[in-house]
Amino acid sequence: MRELLDKIAKVRVLVIGDVMLDHYIWGDVERISPEAPVPVVRIDRDTYTAGAGANVALNIASLGGKAEVIGPLGEDSSADMLLKLLKDKGVSMDKRCRIGGFSTILKTRVVVRKQQLCRLDREDRPSEYAKCVTDLRELIEGKMGCCDAVILSDYAKGFLTEDLVDFVIKVGKQKGVFVAMDPKPKRKLVVRGLNLLTPNRLESLQMAGIAHEDHDSFPAEEVCKKIFEQYGARHLVITLGGEGMLLSEEGRPYKQIPTYAREVFDVSGAGDTAIAGLVLGLAVGESIESAAHFANTAAGVVVGKVGTATATPEEILKYHE
Repeated sequence: MRELLDKIAKVRVLVIGDVMLDHYIWGDVERISPEAPVPVVRIDRDTYTAGAGANVALNIASLGGKAEVIGPLGEDSSADMLLKLLKDKGVSMDKRCRIGGFSTILKTRVVVRKQQLCRLDREDRPSEYAKCVTDLRELIEGKMGCCDAVILSDYAKGFLTEDLVDFVIKVGKQKGVFVAMDPKPKRKLVVRGLNLLTPNRLESLQMAGIAHEDHDSFPAEEVCKKIFEQYGARHLVITLGGEGMLLSEEGRPYKQIPTYAREVFDVSGAGDTAIAGLVLGLAVGESIESAAHFANTAAGVVVGKVGTATATPEEILKYHE
């Protein structure tokens, strides 16, 4: 594990996709409001962290790699704070991403005694973020010439269009850059030629077009076959929550790795950690199985924390031991 972490320190990853600021309001509830049947939250503190594609970049940097992120930012205080958070963690974000004309996506979660009470979202329509694609296309092509891998982080907010993903795949092939994607199938993007796809259980069923009830067993062979037929990705890793990860190549599932999580407090951002670990491992020449073991270990660390979180090499080594 130490040898792998040393190799990762040289990897440069460009994250392209939706970015957002995650705001947490931490407090306690001792009474119900006399104005309405709702709890009164006494606020103890506020914390902020990067979310969506920005959190994927934070995970890359936290694991030891070099990260840069490209995504749409507004001209507002949320963008100011997000840029500062990224800079403080050593993650680059080009000033040309700050286009304006829309709100930087802000998600506010109210957390009481480690339990999320509610979430408040501030964002514009997907069409507003999609307008940025033309402005950032040249920037993306230039940055891809200086990286080892690209992660497309889709949170269904509009920035990752089918045209943009096709463009990134094309440039990746020209420049010999590994391209992975964490998809959101509710915005169905018909793209082919990715090196890696990392949907979760529900997303994989949606991508395969399979209606499936929670109490049924997971139809692994059918899911992997249909996703490969539609998307043609070289590697498919389906994250199964408490059941670990399912690995598939060329439409054939061949290995399921159990979860390494010992305690689960919050799964926020676990998928971001998983794709970060997978891409870093594959970028240094590890097998998909070895990369999945590494990603699973990192995700096991993250779900033991409350709120959107990352894992450090020291935490991973201690957890692994």
